[in-house]
Amino acid sequence: MSVAEKKAVMINYEGMFLLDSGKFAADHEGTISHLMEILDKAGAEIVAHRPWQDGKLAYEIEGHMKGLHYLVYFTMPGNGMDIITRACHLSDIVIRQLVIKQPQTLFDAMVVAIDPATSAEEVQPVEEAKEEKIDTELEAPEFDAIEDVATEDVDGEA
Repeated sequence: MSVAEKKAVMINYEGMFLLDSGKFAADHEGTISHLMEILDKAGAEIVAHRPWQDGKLAYEIEGHMKGLHYLVYFTMPGNGMDIITRACHLSDIVIRQLVIKQPQTLFDAMVVAIDPATSAEEVQPVEEAKEEKIDTELEAPEFDAIEDVATEDVDGEA
């Protein structure tokens, strides 16, 4: 198998994008499609997305006092991160971005939480992952402290 024939390993990511809330309010669909285009160019497959929080920022960022935090869960090869970073820096809609890797169980749980339309069959349920765990509970020894102490006092006095 040659290097060109190898499939890229898809990694789970959570992206938090701070968008210009004025442009989002004026053109809701256009702003979302701009963000999705950035991710598509990087080779990302969007699993779930939604607006998270719109409001006043703690401090001014690039002249913006308000912003919309937009949450996106996607899978992508690792080499697409440079494309996302570059495109977000050049965009006049994206103010800031933060993209982190997610473990599969957390990724699946968050996708179901933010996108109720996603069925439980599409992602691996967290319950199955818990069942794979080895049972490590220790059995409590049969020991009655009160009974043993009472027996010692009676024996010591007698």
